[in-house]
Amino acid sequence: MRKKTQVRLAVFAALLGASAYGARNVPFQNGIPVAPKGLAGRPLPHLPAEFDTGEGVRIRVRAVTTALEYPFGLAFLPDGTMLVTERAGRLRIIRNGVLDPKPAGGPTAYFAGDSGLPGAVHGYMDVALHPRFAENHFVYLTYTKPLDEKRRVAALARGRWENGALTDVKDLFVTDGSGPSRIAYGRDGTVYMTVSGGNPDDSQNPNTDGGKVLRLADDGSIPSDNPFVGQAGHKPEVYTLGHRNSLGLALNPATGAMWQNENGPNGGDEINILRAGRNYGWPIVSLGRTYQGPWQSERPRHEGFEPPVVYWMPAIAPSGMAFYTGDRFPQWQGDIFVGGLRTGEIPGTGHLERILLNEKGEELRRESLLTELRQRIRDVRQGPDGLLYVLTDEKPGAVLRIEPAR
Repeated sequence: MRKKTQVRLAVFAALLGASAYGARNVPFQNGIPVAPKGLAGRPLPHLPAEFDTGEGVRIRVRAVTTALEYPFGLAFLPDGTMLVTERAGRLRIIRNGVLDPKPAGGPTAYFAGDSGLPGAVHGYMDVALHPRFAENHFVYLTYTKPLDEKRRVAALARGRWENGALTDVKDLFVTDGSGPSRIAYGRDGTVYMTVSGGNPDDSQNPNTDGGKVLRLADDGSIPSDNPFVGQAGHKPEVYTLGHRNSLGLALNPATGAMWQNENGPNGGDEINILRAGRNYGWPIVSLGRTYQGPWQSERPRHEGFEPPVVYWMPAIAPSGMAFYTGDRFPQWQGDIFVGGLRTGEIPGTGHLERILLNEKGEELRRESLLTELRQRIRDVRQGPDGLLYVLTDEKPGAVLRIEPAR
């Protein structure tokens, strides 16, 4: 009787296309499971809309503009004007909530594919103002620079903001890596630049830029106190190594340390505190699984490598990061906000994540915000008005403002 029951169960599982664990066989493309589309492509719902949050803060979400094409990075000029990059290689201007139809200039960039799909290449990526912008009017951009018909690399460019446009644009540093890139300024005025690890072998190779965070002077030169200056077989611009795809970078205003987030594979997304010369482990160690299912590491661990301060399993595909220091949301002061492109490999599940830390920088709790919008959140910034602004990585894409509802 027992044998007959086992046979019936096996037949039933086979009819369902299931294994002994009840799993289904799913299609793969280039080694990655093809994502389901049931929640994907939902339009932005009617705004403004109000939502309750875990700390008792009721928020109102408004759309500043919904006429962007896959926006990537956001910066504020002193007068509140917004500069927004679009992945197709355009720098856009938003004044008093109105999008200027004319791009603001910049270098020629390469982009390809659809944002969110394997193989996508971003043209313009991050944008930042020089700390002494009021004196020099310098604006910095990371972008994908075409070297020839086949080679494209991540580069850092600088231009001068004059009469509402970017002028005198030139490359400050051209890497030998590719993929998404973020930039942020340290307290000492140096520029930190992430270069993603499209080739996993690069991340552990100190003589390449891929899978690293670079540290540069504001003119693109190499600071003499970088950790690998003068070491044979090491790129002098490298500050940290062992990273995967780094899509968030922010200075901790309380400590002065640079914090970075990166995408793992299927899980293992991280927030790291960057320490000079440290190795963060990719692809040798990871708290995530490969896209095919097995753990990335034989045992998920970080022995011998710098561990993350926050990690995600399942993945949220973090992108963008900001420490909140304003007074419009006093309950959120000191919290970290991170954009999420999708959760658990399911399109249509992007959101904004809020993380509360204790005085030692250890996580106490986290909260998912804006889940109802079903939008890919590419970037998050604190505005000069103390409010939070997020970019939706969509077509059409939006700048959303989060404000107190009461």
